[in-house]
Amino acid sequence: MADLSQDTANPASGPAPKASGPALGWLRTPWTVSVLILIAVAILDPGNFQMVILFAGAALAHTGQYILFAVLLLAYLKATGAEVMVARAFVGRETRMIFLAAVFGGLAPFCSCEVIPFVAGLLALGAPLSAVMAFWLASPLIDPPTLLITASALGWNFAIGKAVIAVVLGLFGGFFVKAMMGQGAFANPLKQVQSCSSCCSGAPKLEGKPHWKFWQDPARRARFRAEFLSNGLFLLKWLALAYVLEAILVHYVPADLIAQAVGGEGVVPIAVAALVGMPAYLNSYVAPPLLAGLMEQGMSAGAAMSFMVAGAVSSIPAMAAVWSLVKPPVFITYLGLGVSGAIVAGILFQLI
Repeated sequence: MADLSQDTANPASGPAPKASGPALGWLRTPWTVSVLILIAVAILDPGNFQMVILFAGAALAHTGQYILFAVLLLAYLKATGAEVMVARAFVGRETRMIFLAAVFGGLAPFCSCEVIPFVAGLLALGAPLSAVMAFWLASPLIDPPTLLITASALGWNFAIGKAVIAVVLGLFGGFFVKAMMGQGAFANPLKQVQSCSSCCSGAPKLEGKPHWKFWQDPARRARFRAEFLSNGLFLLKWLALAYVLEAILVHYVPADLIAQAVGGEGVVPIAVAALVGMPAYLNSYVAPPLLAGLMEQGMSAGAAMSFMVAGAVSSIPAMAAVWSLVKPPVFITYLGLGVSGAIVAGILFQLI
């Protein structure tokens, strides 16, 4: 998932490393961007300043309940060690692995950095590339907090639709790679993997089991508290920025401009949204509120879905994770499946 500063962290991993120099690190935070935007509005258009503040504040308050639940869920998954269940999905028959990998891809609370050693470990343990591709395509699209934030901003139909698309895209990608491997493609897919930074969780562990009653272990209780605080601050800062940007979009961007670019029926707006979403995508917590504003301005539902799917798969951290591990043919296949899948998903979502 990419964001405005190319921060490769997500809620599961806590804050990103600071930039060199305290001042520069402070200037790159979403809090600072939000404050600077509001200061600019207060100076340039003081008459609308209160409306922008009220719009962003009301939207953030509405999403607060979803943030709380998402943060509690992520902290619980991390404290219990539920990642073991995800690793076990890659054991058994290949077809079974593809199905489970696509499903668990949307449930795994991994950041873009953590996915690197996890997937490298899976391939080293003998997991087929087809199952890994299914996981890799589904994982950036949806996770517990993304599902809840999408539901808050765009409604449950949109959130559930995106979750279904994540699983279907993962399945399609997995079985496509399986068929290609049957023709002799993708032999030795891995590059020489360099060591990852300190935020990585290491290779997957197949032994052991989750400790669902984590509160009985002091170390797990401490991890729950740490994850709750870091995840909560992470989501809060990005959603605050998202709703400030949405308020600016609604108040200052002409609706006709949006409608002309990605509004209306047909395949063209959906394809345009996918191609725009690839390089310009914001992270999965900023995107839903902004898309809600765009849809109010005339963006079609299919184009919004296409934008989200293409952007999630092709975000900088997601692509970096794939590129760092696999050879170019696998990378190109991943990217092609993601973008083509986004266009098809947008068309189907528009029709449904």
